[in-house]
Amino acid sequence: MSNKDFVLSVEGLTVSFDGFKAVDDLSFYVEEGEIRVIIGPNGAGKTTVLDLICGRTKSTQGSIKFRGKDLSKMNEHEIVHAGVGRKFQTPSVYEDLTVFENFELSFPRGRSVFGALGFKRDAEVLKAIEETAEMVFLQEYLGMQADLLSHGQKQWLEIGMLLIQQPSLLMLDEPVAGMSVAERKKTAELLLKITKDRSVIVIEHDMNFVKDIADRVTVLHQGKVLSEGGMEHVQNDPKVIEVYLGH
Repeated sequence: MSNKDFVLSVEGLTVSFDGFKAVDDLSFYVEEGEIRVIIGPNGAGKTTVLDLICGRTKSTQGSIKFRGKDLSKMNEHEIVHAGVGRKFQTPSVYEDLTVFENFELSFPRGRSVFGALGFKRDAEVLKAIEETAEMVFLQEYLGMQADLLSHGQKQWLEIGMLLIQQPSLLMLDEPVAGMSVAERKKTAELLLKITKDRSVIVIEHDMNFVKDIADRVTVLHQGKVLSEGGMEHVQNDPKVIEVYLGH
């Protein structure tokens, strides 16, 4: 497979903070429709990798190519427009607005000043909101104010706010932290459903959840790839057991 066949090609990625290499000569590749899970001990560089891909942090060296475009030369706003969506650890939803209004604000046409001024709640918008709400298990909560949702539902709302923007690559940082067992199962179901149209990168500590969703697992340690492959391969890798799963 050549690099242009991958949705995302990360090659030789390095970032140093005051001489400390948080990510050190990292390379990995994500295919169309793949769920890639990144695991590893605290301080392994997992969140930093997402920060680098979405343009929050600039790399010291290396390249990040998304469908052939070099993301390392783009700003955050341009990266979002190119089709990369990112969800952070804590849900950031508009708590004083309804679920419907949260989706409406996230709809792509409303994002620029001119788009927002000329924004009409037309059939296209309503259809997108209804389909997204159903996908993230919130169709019965559209009229509810977001601060009344459970923690898990807020996580789903934020995933939905990204999905309505139709990203080709969705990045989720610990999406099931703080969720009930039932909510985790539903989140796994949701992620498996949305990869029909996109690739997903997930950072996660919950190994049962990782088992349920991962096509491939990348284990990071001290900013480098320690092991990579299917869940079974990674779980049985002596190096992974020693630095991570053994704890």
